[in-house]
Amino acid sequence: MLALVLAAAAAGSGPAAAGDSASARPVTVGAAGCGDLPAHRAAGPVTFDVTDRSQLFVAVYLTDPGGAKVYAEIPWLVPAATQRLSTTLAAGRYTLRCVFSDGTVRDSRPMALSGRAAGAVAGYRPLPDLAMTAPVTAYRAWLKAALPPLLAASRNLDADVARGDLAAARRDWLPAHLDYERLGAAYNSFGDFDAAIDGTADGLPGGVRDPGWTGFHAVEYRLWHGRPASALRPLTRGLVAEVRRLTADFPSEEVDPGDLPLRAHEILENALQFQLTGAADYGSGTTLATLGANVEGTSEVVSVLAPLIAPRDPALLRAIRSGLAQVTADLRQPHPGAAPAGRTTDRNGPADTGSGSGSGSGSDPGSGSGSLRTLRVEGDLGALLESLSSLPGLLAPRTSA
Repeated sequence: MLALVLAAAAAGSGPAAAGDSASARPVTVGAAGCGDLPAHRAAGPVTFDVTDRSQLFVAVYLTDPGGAKVYAEIPWLVPAATQRLSTTLAAGRYTLRCVFSDGTVRDSRPMALSGRAAGAVAGYRPLPDLAMTAPVTAYRAWLKAALPPLLAASRNLDADVARGDLAAARRDWLPAHLDYERLGAAYNSFGDFDAAIDGTADGLPGGVRDPGWTGFHAVEYRLWHGRPASALRPLTRGLVAEVRRLTADFPSEEVDPGDLPLRAHEILENALQFQLTGAADYGSGTTLATLGANVEGTSEVVSVLAPLIAPRDPALLRAIRSGLAQVTADLRQPHPGAAPAGRTTDRNGPADTGSGSGSGSGSDPGSGSGSLRTLRVEGDLGALLESLSSLPGLLAPRTSA
């Protein structure tokens, strides 16, 4: 599995450990070549202490002679430094490939391994830089299509507040918020818009009473803590303005290709931290619904990346898709009980009675920390996150590997 490859590479990516020097073969990378490997050796664990004697930074890959697969790597070796390259190899032919910071690529002579080896890594296909162009283009198209519905839903919420219908506003807050939460992989591209549209009160000098707190969660807090429409209208009007500006500005925003594999993991990692714990709940009790939107957003990212994942690790793609389906099924399971009415906790002071809290809001009595439903979701989400954590390494650019 890829995880074994990356674990082996990561284990050898730091300075060489002095206590292991007897088992490691020294390899010197220089201006004239990419080290000197033994011509023959037995299959199994291999360890090299690679030293850069050139004047350039260098990435070092252990590949097959044609470079079709990478078996271990040192992503960036500093001049005069030594790092360890370790992995376990099956019988076959292998070579070191050095990619220098000036663009020069050099290969060592091949090394032939014979015999049997337990736990040999499978290797993975390198990813050229331009391979991410198609997924990024597809994801940008999806985002562009998703922004107008977000704007329409935000306007609907503002209209409810404008006419003083807070019951309707509590119903319409969640659809608008979920429209934004599905856009998880683009947060880094949204810049200051994200804090203005979906920021929490954490870290603000005044907490939930900070005058600079805006966006969906600020609206949520006031909707479920009995605030009047007059206190809400500046926030909903400002929310519409920010979403409108984001929609207009989006064509000039860039989606970093490296963000997609990383965000596929981070979206749900953040959801585990903030949604399942209730840390991002400001009164509506809709954190599991938000988690569902995060799962949808992750599914879209995986969908655009699938053509790159499939030829490199089809088992990983199957595991991710199965995990997404399982967490989705968990979230759709009915739960016993009814939403409790009454008081909600003010995060910056005494408890507040929330107008309409716990009813007609999409609130979920199965979303509390420690509930059976939450524990089931947490377990399956943890397994999914383990699979998703392999994507950044699998889809890291290795143009000349």
